[in-house]
This record gives sequence, C-alpha cells and structure tokens, in this order.
Amino acid sequence: MKTYYKLTGTLLMALCLLGSACTKLNEKAYSQIIADDFYNGKGEVLSAVLRPYTHAGAWSAPTGQQSFYRLNELAADQLAWPVKGVHGYDNGDWIRLHYSTWNPDEDNIGNPWNLIYTGIGYCNDPIKRIQETDLAKMGITAEQRDAYVAELKVFRAWSYMKLMDLYGNIPVVTVVGEPLSPPTKKRAEVFAFIESELKENVDKLPVLSGQLVGRVTQAAGYAMLAELYLNAEVWTGTERWADCIAACDKVMSGATGGQQGTAALDTKITDPFLNTNTTKSKENLFVLAYNNQLTTTFCGWNSDYFHFNQKYIYGGSQNGNDGVVVIPSAYDQFEDKDLRKKTWMLIGLQHYYGDSTKVVVGGYEYKDQPLVFVDNIRRNSEGGTTSNMNTGEENSGARFNKYVPGPSTDPNYWSNDWVLYRLTDIYFYKAEALMRQAGGTATSEAVTLINATRKRAFSTSDWATEAYTTATLTMDELLAERGREFIFEGKRRTDLIRFGKFTTASWWDHTPTNKSTLTIFPIPQRQLTANANLVQNPGY
Repeated sequence: MKTYYKLTGTLLMALCLLGSACTKLNEKAYSQIIADDFYNGKGEVLSAVLRPYTHAGAWSAPTGQQSFYRLNELAADQLAWPVKGVHGYDNGDWIRLHYSTWNPDEDNIGNPWNLIYTGIGYCNDPIKRIQETDLAKMGITAEQRDAYVAELKVFRAWSYMKLMDLYGNIPVVTVVGEPLSPPTKKRAEVFAFIESELKENVDKLPVLSGQLVGRVTQAAGYAMLAELYLNAEVWTGTERWADCIAACDKVMSGATGGQQGTAALDTKITDPFLNTNTTKSKENLFVLAYNNQLTTTFCGWNSDYFHFNQKYIYGGSQNGNDGVVVIPSAYDQFEDKDLRKKTWMLIGLQHYYGDSTKVVVGGYEYKDQPLVFVDNIRRNSEGGTTSNMNTGEENSGARFNKYVPGPSTDPNYWSNDWVLYRLTDIYFYKAEALMRQAGGTATSEAVTLINATRKRAFSTSDWATEAYTTATLTMDELLAERGREFIFEGKRRTDLIRFGKFTTASWWDHTPTNKSTLTIFPIPQRQLTANANLVQNPGY
C-alpha cells in the first residue's frame, strides 16, 4: 500500500511560509543548491517533495509574476494589458508582448526561464538525495522512496514541457549543478527526455482521489502525456495523434481516478473554478491547491486582473492593478446566449456585493462616477475613437470572472484551487487528434466529445441550434471553441501555434508578423552571458 499526502495541514502551512523563495531569481537557476542536512525524518522528506508544488504558482498561474502564464496569454489573441491613462505602461512590457516585438534582454523573457528552472532544481535535489539517504534516517520505506522519486520526476517532466513550449531548445539538467554550464539541446531531444520520464514513471503514481488533490497522480501524468503528444508535430516535426488518443482514453476510462470518485464532466460551467472546487468538482485532474482559511494563502489572480476598486464588487478584501482585460475581438467570439460570456466575464455597470442599489465608482478617468466595464479599448472620456494598446481607460475591456473568490465572510473565501488540467482538456485533446487523423474533418466521435462540454454553456431551449455537426465543427471552429472554453487558463499561445495562426492571423489591432521564428521566445540574454554553452534561437 503506497502512502501519499495531500498538500494540506501543517505541511502546507510550513511550505507556504517559504513562499518568498518562489520569487528569488538566480541567473543559473538550474545550479541552485538546497541545504544538505535536510532529510531527517518523514516530515522533512515530504516537505522537500512538496516544495516544487508551492513554487509552481509563481510561474504556472496568474499570481503577479512575469511567468509562463503571462507569456502564454498576453502574447496571444484573447487577453492584453493595455495602457490605461497613467497606468499600465510598465516599460512597454505588455505592449511588446502584444505586438510580438519582445527581445532577449527583458524580464518578461528572462524571469519565466529562471522561475521554471528554479522549480526544476526543487525537483532535482530531492530526487538525488532521497535515493542516496538512508531509509531509516528519512523514516520512510523503500516503496515510499520510489513513489516520491516517481512523483518528482513526473513533475519535473511537466516543468520541462512548459520550458520547451516557451523556448524550444533548452538545457536539460537532472542533477543540481552538474554541469554548471549545461549545453543547449534541440527541442526534439528535450521532447524525447520528457516522454521517457513520463512513460517510465506515470504508472508508478497513485490514481487520483480526494486525498490527493493538488498532487501529481496518474490522472495528471496521462494528461501531460496527452498534451505532449498533441503538440508533438510542432515540437518535433512528427505527429503523434494515435498516442494522444491512447493517453486520453486512459483518463476517460476512469482508470486514473478522480477527485470525487470517477472523473466526469461537471454539470455546471462554474463548478471547476469554485472556492469549493476541491470537493465539488469531479472533472479537475491536476490543480494548484489552496486553502486560504488554513494557510492564509490564495491564488493571487487579483494582481493582474482586478480593478483598483474590485473588492467592492466581490465583498472581499483584495483590489488589483487594473491590468489584464479581454481583447474586444475575443469577447465578440462569444454569443450573447453563451453562459460563459455572461458568467466568466464582467461587463457593464458594477454594483457593491449584495447591494444592487449601490454602484461601484471609478478613481481616475471616471473618478466618483459609476464604474462601467465596456467592450472596447479607447479614450471614451475624451471622445476618442482610436483603439490600441495605448488608448485604454480604467474601465476598458471585459474583465476576468472565471474564478470567483466569494465575499470575505464566505467560510471558503478565496480557497479556489487553480486548475492546470481538467477532463474537458482531455475531451478537446482527443477530439482534435481525431480530426487531425481525419485530415482536418470532424468525425462523429469528435463532435460528440465537443458537444458534451459545450452543451453546459447553453440553456436547454438554445441548445438545439448550438450543437455542432460534422459539417459545422471545422478546425477553425474547434480553435474558436477552445478559446471560449479555456479563456484565462494559460493555454492560448500554444493553441494558436498548433493551429498555425500565431504568426499569420489578425486580432483586434494586432497584424500578422509572418515570422515563424516568433513561435519560440529567445534564450534570455543574461543566460547567454552566464553560460557560453547556450545557443540563441534562430531569428534573435
């Protein structure tokens, strides 16, 4: 019987107290070394195993960091951080991301590299030390040791997959500090390493259960494999549709478990994202686990997404930087009768939580006037008609509402787990792989899969005219539906690249670059300076 532990209780609290380490950047993050004398007893071993999880929030979710999440969303066609009067210029960081004019010297490019490699270091150190340290000293069995090592290797493989997605050709380091200046590996080599690590370890993991929410399990591992194979043609030049389908089938069969019994699609579009999603969602497969009541930590999406006065809208305690908004052309992709448009985004006049007679007011262009979020980005207060990244106001754009923290009086206030994979991902992965196998034509099974997820977004009376058929579910429509379903989830740039749209399509004020080299970011200049064995990516 294998023994595993969920990220809760005093262990999670202790790890969260180490949270400042999540933002410490090292120019050679892959050589960061953790203290030698640490693995004294099961508690210290488990703390080391769980450390990559607490760090992952710094780069895989919208927690106010220059991260994988920001690169994968703000460089794509749904979200932007426009200048809003005196706010939001930020050295032009978000403007360059939006217009694909980034460069190797900026922190937007360098910090995600550092953050993810730091997390890989948090995997490499315990993988080595747990295998070397005496079992009696650690207070664990050989079976527990092997299980912990497998878990860390799968987590590390997932981290490398995200690095490879961003930068393409990267070093692979499996031992802290060895070598000190690792060489660049081609993307196909990195892919092969990730695939090998996942395949060798995924079946050593436990199946997902309610006791393992937030941990890497077979459900997470097979979801990672499915994503890896779905993107294989982009990442290696060789398609792996059949392997993607097989990984999806493993999860959909129920063999990899679920948070609440067998994994199943939630019946409501809000269920995966609730502040009770730990216990209420059946479809979430891998999450960043949060318990604000126990640890006073939460997923800080407010920093990027919330207006300066947004706490009044939710009856909560947090405002934000009035940063990221929905691009008008992305908002317009949703029909008015689509419940996702009404539920996952804020638009229009905003009221105080629990009091529809009291309106929230602005503080800048609309100081002491009602705060009305509008589906455009222009200087309306000045009669402006130009719309671009420099013409925003404090109320520009529809706003993030996919995760709702609840009021501060809610017993589960801001305890939403941040979802990394859910069963809906698996349905979309398989449907896309089936369609690509069929030359871009929808099969009846692909239609059934997408309709099963889409049906939740419409009323019973509307559904008859909204269901896809093999004729209406084209590849372009599949990409559009992916955008509607996974908005705000950190996936969009990867999707646009896989569908051949990232450098060739137009959205809002963004025009095609037609530069294929932009599908990967440059190796950060600071890394090239520090490590002569690295090679800059083509086009930079």
